[in-house]
Amino acid sequence: MHDSSADARLRSDLFQPLRLGPYRLANRIVMAPLTRSRAGADGVPRPLMAEYYAQRASAGLIIAEGTNISPQARGYAFTPGLYTEAQVEAWKAVTGAIHAKGGRIFVQLWHVGRVSHPSLQPGGAPPVAASAIRPKTTSFTQDGFQPCLTPRALETGEIPGIVEQYRQAAQNALAAGFDGVEIHAANGYLIEQFLRDSANKRTDAYGGSRENRARFLLEATQAVVGACGSERVGIRLSPLSTVNDSGPDSDPEQTYAHAVERLNEFGLAYLHVIEGMTQGPRTVPGGFDLQILRRSFEGRYIANNGYDLALALEARRRDLADLIAFGRLYIANPDLVERLRLGARLNVPDRATFFGGGAAGYTDYPFLTPAERGAAE
Repeated sequence: MHDSSADARLRSDLFQPLRLGPYRLANRIVMAPLTRSRAGADGVPRPLMAEYYAQRASAGLIIAEGTNISPQARGYAFTPGLYTEAQVEAWKAVTGAIHAKGGRIFVQLWHVGRVSHPSLQPGGAPPVAASAIRPKTTSFTQDGFQPCLTPRALETGEIPGIVEQYRQAAQNALAAGFDGVEIHAANGYLIEQFLRDSANKRTDAYGGSRENRARFLLEATQAVVGACGSERVGIRLSPLSTVNDSGPDSDPEQTYAHAVERLNEFGLAYLHVIEGMTQGPRTVPGGFDLQILRRSFEGRYIANNGYDLALALEARRRDLADLIAFGRLYIANPDLVERLRLGARLNVPDRATFFGGGAAGYTDYPFLTPAERGAAE
């Protein structure tokens, strides 16, 4: 039984400061990366995005939405990038707005791999992947959601170029004012397509053994750390999720334990783990105890997936995570930290406005009124 009483909130350190790498965070609450498709068609962040993130600056850490490292990396329309000068310049308004409110913001570096559509790719080319296996999922295009097609398997000689795109995007992130970056190695996107044997049927140095399948992850991480410094880099994994038709690994515990063990060599700031199925059940068939990864990782552990106040308080009481990431609750509650601290009522998100559009369902969710705040206190 969860203890969600006012006493439990007061006793918890969920709302207390914490050091993460070189930074002192105001609390242990993280805004998880959320694709909202509000950038321009050219991947340039719009001014509205600065308002959206600034509204949520009370989070201990904001991890900005998945951001494409190249034109080829894109799998969803109107998602932002970090590969042109115009994109870097536009992001400065976002990071400046967060810093003006005393907040901290990392950006998530993203290559979707096969979870894309030719209409989103340069020259209408097929998306790329570890292997030419069609994912039974959809991509958000300018004409709405479309089925993904069979991707093209990357040539061995192309991989260093993508690793370089990760490095350049990380360098661009710092130039744009971000405090650090998160490497997206979860949710069935390109890095995870290499990591899992269900999606990786390669016979070169990037396929076969788990050591080979982890090679791309480690090379990308090394490049990003070289650009940012290890204390400004985190990584996101989803060991048990099968979202985006990402078939499970045949031995997820060993595969992800190996990956985390090797990632320790870089001295990363944090490991951000989706516990269970992305946006679904926290326990899944064939799962394993993810605390194994937490215990072996030498940096901070951010827990994610389906957390509410009671679950977050329990996770800290039992020391199951250092920080707690909230995703969907942050869509509708810009002042989520205060609402959780007071045990106040939460706004309900409007799913119809999750992807694309303007201010509606993006920057127009209400903050607590003084009367509501007083009643909750």
